[in-house]
Amino acid sequence: MSVPGESAGERLDRFLPEALKGRGVATSRALVQSWIKNAAVLVDGKQVKPRHALVEGELIQTTISQVSRSEIEGEAIDIEIIFEDEDIVVVNKAHGLVVHPASGNLDGTLVNALMHHCKGQLCRMAGDDRPGIVHRLDKDTSGCLVAAKNESAYHSLVAQFSGRETDKIYRAVVSGVPASEGGTFITQIGRHPVNRKKMAVLKPPAGKEAITDFRVLRSDSTAKWASVECIIHTGRTHQIRVHLKECLHCPILGDPVYGQPRRQKVQVNRMMLHASQLSLTHPGTSDRMTFSAPLPDEFLAFE
Repeated sequence: MSVPGESAGERLDRFLPEALKGRGVATSRALVQSWIKNAAVLVDGKQVKPRHALVEGELIQTTISQVSRSEIEGEAIDIEIIFEDEDIVVVNKAHGLVVHPASGNLDGTLVNALMHHCKGQLCRMAGDDRPGIVHRLDKDTSGCLVAAKNESAYHSLVAQFSGRETDKIYRAVVSGVPASEGGTFITQIGRHPVNRKKMAVLKPPAGKEAITDFRVLRSDSTAKWASVECIIHTGRTHQIRVHLKECLHCPILGDPVYGQPRRQKVQVNRMMLHASQLSLTHPGTSDRMTFSAPLPDEFLAFE
């Protein structure tokens, strides 16, 4: 599409949702921003930033196949409910389940399952394509995830996650035995300078601060693996996966992006990362609550 004169000077990430809506494609600003950052949106053939100020006559190219309906449909997908009341629902997300519809995954997601389970009672503040969503887990990560049912709960949870007021504990099984039994990584993480589908540790001021505590729980120097507990104080994309690969030099077993699974000595059938515990303040009662997701069967051999 070509940028009209009346849109000159407007931010790309503000212009595109409305422009796509006029073409029958329902989306959100947050989703558009992710497309731009992943080079699924180009301006005059070049990748730009979401804040790019449009110029009349610029050509915007999109390589997306996105949700073309304004309402996400509920689907009868089995999900494990850890806790639920009128404000929030906490699930044990299964490995391989995408959190919300996006390019390449228009249905069959956790959001579709939650829409069915909650009979549509999810907060729409995050956008029509991701009702209830206040944080995410990668497709290949399992474990605790909370969703908001109403606007009050949504604002409370978003503030807690952005304000680092939640506690998140993960379990990972890595390839190799770490040189240290524990410690803290404090780095900058941002988009990889060459492979835009990956994240990387960057030199300041590039990237955003990422903080991960780790502790080795068990290791096998012969089989070359270790079970590691990770506590994250920030929520950067792929944070644990990047820190374990680049800082600990022990990529997660089965990680298709950072781990080269076929070359790992121990072969597994999934990425071995699980969100085992989530603590937060309940939006309605102000009680501090901790939710746990049992380790999947694939992890038991490494206990």
